[in-house]
Amino acid sequence: MRFDVVSIFPEYLAPLELSLIGKARTDGLLELAVHDLRSYTQDRHRTVDDTPYGGGAGMVMKPEPWAQALEDIAAAAPPAPDKAAAPSPGAAPARKKPTLIVPSPAGEVFTQQLAYELAGEDHLVFACGRYEGIDERVLEWAAEQYTVRSVSLGDYVLNGGEVAVLAMVEAIGRLIPGVVGNPESLVEESHSDGLLEYPVYTKPSSWRDRDVPEVLLSGNHGKIAKFRREHQLRRTAARRPDLLDKLDVSNFSKTERNVLWELGYAVVDGRAVRRTGK
Repeated sequence: MRFDVVSIFPEYLAPLELSLIGKARTDGLLELAVHDLRSYTQDRHRTVDDTPYGGGAGMVMKPEPWAQALEDIAAAAPPAPDKAAAPSPGAAPARKKPTLIVPSPAGEVFTQQLAYELAGEDHLVFACGRYEGIDERVLEWAAEQYTVRSVSLGDYVLNGGEVAVLAMVEAIGRLIPGVVGNPESLVEESHSDGLLEYPVYTKPSSWRDRDVPEVLLSGNHGKIAKFRREHQLRRTAARRPDLLDKLDVSNFSKTERNVLWELGYAVVDGRAVRRTGK
């Protein structure tokens, strides 16, 4: 898989050389290149922004540097054959459009499910906007060469897209086979099944008058699984009840349904519905 990131602060992306993502790059599990948008400007001041048409505060990123950067990246990337299309004999392999991700508070919310979806792509390009954003015409034009998606980390505003890209590259990159040493850990973590992760503990079993729950020391895997599932439900109900609203609970066991009932929920048409007065 290949990642390309365009930014006016390429040094901001230096953390991607560290930890598991950095190791994955060294091991050849993923490719990642960071591009300085200012290198695509034509004036001696390396200008990337200008005043907005229609007035208003702030500046808007100019379209031409972005167009040249995105054209360069698309041209330099190795061809990614479209698995859905079988080329005729002798024909060049069909190209699958890279996906251009534009971090924006006006975009779709980035979730674990979206991370899994994007981890299945061959080539992701991230456009780190600044100021009041990128000239909208860039996104319209880029749709000819890219699948364009505006993506938001959440309902808040950052100074630029770099922080969001660091988070997204890590969330997506760790799903690439081989990046995380124990793939089972990906299955049991928060959001993998729509719930938050259960609490975890390590040695010593007693620390500052606080003991590890006895069931985790029992060696009884059935009871441990039940304990963890119950605490997933309890933690999700307490911290993120909105996740329970979206969850399909039609296949929940009697034990899981009893926990939901205790937490004030009834199962109605496969959904967890808050009981009146609870």
